Amino acid sequence: MLSSENSSSHPEFFTLLGIPGLENTQFWIAFPFCVMFVVAVTGNITILHIIRTDHTLHEPMYIFLAMLAITDLVLSSSTQPKMLAICWFNAHEIEYHACLIQVFFIHTFSSVESGVLMAMALDRYVAICFPLRHSSILTTSVVVKLGAVVMVRGLLWVSPFCFMISRMPFCPNMVIPQSYCEHMAVLKLVCADTRINRGYGLFVVFSVVGFDMMVIGISYVMILRAVLQLPSGEARFKAFGTCASHICVILALYIPALFTFLTHRFGHQVPQVVHIMFANVYLLVPPMLNPIIYGVRTKQIRDRVIQGCCGKDS
Repeated sequence: MLSSENSSSHPEFFTLLGIPGLENTQFWIAFPFCVMFVVAVTGNITILHIIRTDHTLHEPMYIFLAMLAITDLVLSSSTQPKMLAICWFNAHEIEYHACLIQVFFIHTFSSVESGVLMAMALDRYVAICFPLRHSSILTTSVVVKLGAVVMVRGLLWVSPFCFMISRMPFCPNMVIPQSYCEHMAVLKLVCADTRINRGYGLFVVFSVVGFDMMVIGISYVMILRAVLQLPSGEARFKAFGTCASHICVILALYIPALFTFLTHRFGHQVPQVVHIMFANVYLLVPPMLNPIIYGVRTKQIRDRVIQGCCGKDS
């Protein structure tokens, strides 16, 4: 049913299928996703609480970590509750405006997450390669400005997605073959020429991800060069382990995200179930891993967590 008769008419709701091809088992598949969601929410809230209450952690590295935790909470909370409702309660319908809001939050905060990871790589680069100048280069003012730029970039780059889609007519088929509303999935339901939308989507992805990955790559190359010059073998091994874990988290975001994006456009031979599973993974696995890799493996935060647990036991 359409809400108006003009060219910008839109449906009242869409139908999200969940995980097509696994309808008989998605009830059980939802349980591990639920566990990951709980771990992500608990871990990121814990990180935020520790950073907020411990004034010694009000430094660039931890401010960026707090930004990352907020972003992860928004990303995971934007999709997982609806996915669990689909799998467990067959709540397949999503209202039109709620769908566009989901598109906005997913893509905006995916861009923000990429930008924060880039900022954290820059912070590590300055801390390792210019340790004596770190506090003077990355002041609180600079960190806040970097965070603001990353946020504004996401808002400005993604807002046109929702605006352009809201002005286009939709076909009678209102079925989205996945568990959340994503730009390309919704765009496929439009009964109009979508070349401008698709072109703009490619521009946004490659400008955001391309730039951020380039900065992250250069930062870690410079970091590794500095690490190789360390005189202590133990220090080199420890630094390599930290860098490797950080790079794994970064790849856990970019690889599934790019796979999902490119499959929508070029991967017509990719099995749909593989595509949908990757689409769910990139919005849930990084928010689950980030508090563990960037938080618990950071000595200062790990000590606060241990103190909190021991305090409760006593």
